[in-house]
Amino acid sequence: MSAAPAAAVSSSHADRQLLFRQVMGRFATGVTVVTTCVGEETFGMTANAFMAGSLEPMLCVVSINRAAQMHGRLLQAGHYGVSFLTQLQQHFAAHFAGRRLHGLTPEFEVRGRTPVLKRSLAAATADVVETVECGDHTLFLGKINDLIVRDAARPLLFFGGRYAWIDVGSPIDDAEPPEFW
Repeated sequence: MSAAPAAAVSSSHADRQLLFRQVMGRFATGVTVVTTCVGEETFGMTANAFMAGSLEPMLCVVSINRAAQMHGRLLQAGHYGVSFLTQLQQHFAAHFAGRRLHGLTPEFEVRGRTPVLKRSLAAATADVVETVECGDHTLFLGKINDLIVRDAARPLLFFGGRYAWIDVGSPIDDAEPPEFW
């Protein structure tokens, strides 16, 4: 591990947090909508803090800020869905991030007891099996119940504070590797 530059060490806590966000923003992630239902009402939240947790048993993890409304809802419901957005669903990312779009009515399909967004690139539903405090967030470990995958769509990505997408036309494995050395 290399030592931090002297300027970074003496910077304020707010400066370090900004630097942290900038560094983490350089990791391109997929964009998801985490969903659950409490009673008859469906709730969703845009999140990019999602990952596969384990193959055996099949587990996934979402990281939710304890100040977010979704945090309490996941604790209450005990289950969640994760819908992976396509580039054509960027409006859902904004909608579920709190920028409600007039006239937008998201459509859900219920898998078991858990809602997921219709026409998403892929989705998983899970029951919460454990929660782990992680600073100002909670990690919700979920045991997978259902998986959905669809073809012919480009994923929506998030990089450097902006949305992006990739062309999934030809696999990189077919190309000659670049010569770096």
